[in-house]
Amino acid sequence: MTASYEAVAHGDMSLDELVVKHADLVKRIAYHLVSRMPPRIEVDDLIQAGMIGLLSAAQNFSPSKGANFETYAGIRIRGAMLDEARKANWTPRSTVRNAKEVAQATREVEARTGRDARAAEVAEHLGIELDEYYRIVENAASGRLLSFDQLVSDPERVSLLPESSEEVPDHVLEGDQFREALAKAVGGLPEREQLVLSLYYDEELNLREIGEVLEVSESRVCQIHGQAVVRIRARLASWFEAD
Repeated sequence: MTASYEAVAHGDMSLDELVVKHADLVKRIAYHLVSRMPPRIEVDDLIQAGMIGLLSAAQNFSPSKGANFETYAGIRIRGAMLDEARKANWTPRSTVRNAKEVAQATREVEARTGRDARAAEVAEHLGIELDEYYRIVENAASGRLLSFDQLVSDPERVSLLPESSEEVPDHVLEGDQFREALAKAVGGLPEREQLVLSLYYDEELNLREIGEVLEVSESRVCQIHGQAVVRIRARLASWFEAD
């Protein structure tokens, strides 16, 4: 394999050497992600996808982008792994449709009441039992929870990884605006939902560990997490019009 200009610019290393040097980064990201995914996601599949992401990063990295190689490669690797996981974690259309309906109902209830929608209110608005509501949000969390990872990661991928070799200011601006809107949506969640997201994404605890902290069951944590994801989607509706 021959060296690219970008690889040479990164310490005079060949493309092979650059990939080998950062292979451990792929494993670290893979083992971090797999602990937060459904059991059917295999770590070896994530590593394989991540190596492809690393290779792509090595081939396309340019120091002029303003990020160091490890930051750039980490985003590429994580993105490749999430793409692979989404393929393996295919979610039935009914689950996606139900989650959208709950998000829409949540938005309508909150518009009417002027406060955070309660689970019972959303269920009543939809004309379903509370148990069915919780089943939907749990499925939204366990079956399509990668959607929240996508919310968190995609703006960075838009702003740091433009499709062409030239920066696209509109894309960077869009990423900044999305991050601001996302931060506002998360900051406006009920305290318990904020805490679950913080423990999951910032402290990197799994659902069982969060349950121990909150002294509730893992299933209840999944429900709270699912409610948070659905509520965020409801409050960022304009960003999902193309879904």
